Amino acid sequence: PGLAPLPGHPSVARDDRQAIVLGVFRRYIQVMRALQRTYLLEPAGSHGVWGLDDYCFLPFLFGASQLASRSGDDAARHVGTEAIHNEALRAQLADDNMYMEAVSFVCLVKGPRIAEHSPMLNDISGVSSWARIAAGLVRMYYAEVLGKRPVVQLLVFGNLLPWDGRRGVGEH
Repeated sequence: PGLAPLPGHPSVARDDRQAIVLGVFRRYIQVMRALQRTYLLEPAGSHGVWGLDDYCFLPFLFGASQLASRSGDDAARHVGTEAIHNEALRAQLADDNMYMEAVSFVCLVKGPRIAEHSPMLNDISGVSSWARIAAGLVRMYYAEVLGKRPVVQLLVFGNLLPWDGRRGVGEH
């Protein structure tokens, strides 16, 4: 199920959503990573550095969804979940897949041995299909990110952004 549009705002067409993620959001992530490397920054989050935390989570979710739908070239259509451990295959797919691009960045910063520095990514690579990984990441995103409201915890609510604090995620 898709996210409901904000009141008073039109929903975004399916084709536009894909273009926003693969164009605008992906470019944002690339700029963010360049800044992190240039200034030796580490992303903030509640699940550890370079893991599936609040701000670096979406590239993994979107990339797993890409692989689950088998979009991309022939190589992407036959990629198993253990492919994150194959540096050459990861590099080949990183230009077209956000999951492989995210794992490649983690390995660039932390080293090639995923099992040593990213146990959650290592464990996820043992799941049987990209569809199951994508579904699990969606559930995790709802529980660990949206359910905790990390972005809005410091906002002052008012007329433009009302919230009574009683509704949970997914309730309307």
